Amino acid sequence: MTDTDFDFLPLRVIKTCADGKHRYDPEGKRKLIEACRRPGASLAGLALKACVNANQLHKWVRLQERRERAAEANADVEQPSSAFAAVVTLDEAPSLLAPRVTVPREPQSTPRRELFQPSRPASAARLSATLPNGVVVELECSGRDASLVSAMIAALGAH
Repeated sequence: MTDTDFDFLPLRVIKTCADGKHRYDPEGKRKLIEACRRPGASLAGLALKACVNANQLHKWVRLQERRERAAEANADVEQPSSAFAAVVTLDEAPSLLAPRVTVPREPQSTPRRELFQPSRPASAARLSATLPNGVVVELECSGRDASLVSAMIAALGAH
């Protein structure tokens, strides 16, 4: 590297905050990070020339490497073909027996009797959804949980 490659050094401070932190010229900072990532570059030597702390410069280099890895990872991720998840409903839900209720009596009376609720079976709801990332969500609820099923469908569609 020649001295003309380092014409941006030392880094130009564009702002000094009330807490004493410096804000540097973004273009000069980018060039300094690129220079540090070249083979054989001395990070400590470049930090001295740039008038910045070597630990701070090392942090900038690490952050830039993370940003590049994240950008590569985002580019490699397949975009789902659809933003909607397939929802399958079952027309026939299995009929459930009405729950048995036992009413306790006073001790001197006749033995306790078992009463049944009206014979109208509670209907069951089943929700099965396959998300674009391959996750399968299955939810079974009784007829009294219609609000839960509605909330689940709304949550799946809210992405």
